Amino acid sequence: MTTLSPASTADSPRTSLKQEPVLRRGRAGLLVHQIRYEQLSFWRNPQAVIFTFLLPVVVVTIFGAVFGGDEKQDLFFGMSGMEYYTPTIAAVSVLGACYGQLAIVLSTRRQTGLLKRLRATPLPAWVYFVGLLAHCVLVSLVDVILVIGVGALYGVPLPTNWTAIALTLVLGAASFCALGAGVASLVKSAEAAPALVQFIQFPLVFISGSYFPIHAGLLNTIAGLLPVKPFNEAMLAPFTHGGGFQWKELGVLAAWGVLGALVAVRRFRWDPRPE
Repeated sequence: MTTLSPASTADSPRTSLKQEPVLRRGRAGLLVHQIRYEQLSFWRNPQAVIFTFLLPVVVVTIFGAVFGGDEKQDLFFGMSGMEYYTPTIAAVSVLGACYGQLAIVLSTRRQTGLLKRLRATPLPAWVYFVGLLAHCVLVSLVDVILVIGVGALYGVPLPTNWTAIALTLVLGAASFCALGAGVASLVKSAEAAPALVQFIQFPLVFISGSYFPIHAGLLNTIAGLLPVKPFNEAMLAPFTHGGGFQWKELGVLAAWGVLGALVAVRRFRWDPRPE
């Protein structure tokens, strides 16, 4: 079973030839090249771009039309509807861009043999995955900016602590990417990946209060132990409460990221699974 660790670097003429381009370009240069490759691949896929960026904007626009105004409501825990939905929809967009897309992309690339061919190149495994992570962070950043912009049109104040937003965004993207890689390592075929991704994602989104507030104490307690609700709370605080870093929620999020990474390291395969 293949793991994420790079191939053996034993001294041999063939290994030296494979590593020579890496040494010439340098690790940083390879990483920049990989990020650029992922970005170009993404932006040249119009369907992926439209779905990734248009869906959150449409959702938050619809919520703005329904819950517009600055009236505080008990339903939204003393916030207005758009003060609540702007950060939660931003959080959902990060979840989709990192967890959902990454799991499907890795499953598809493995089944088509792209990962197997990539493994035969001198590109270190860590460069490939860090490049994917950086790409997902950039896409998530654009998503969050778009959602915040729509919220601002409906009178939602801008966040009070951009540093907390940045840390939450990066940690959330990294954790959801790790979970996406973990799920991809368990999927047997690319055709099954979207169904499994949505089977996990949709219940988590709904019980975490992303689309409607949850007031049931037991359900909130359970959801607080899962990754989506802590991410929502960490995004909400700088928007609505003048808060900063939500260390408890960020800790839960980081723990799920570590769990996803461990599953990916132990179970990830570069070659297609036999039918």
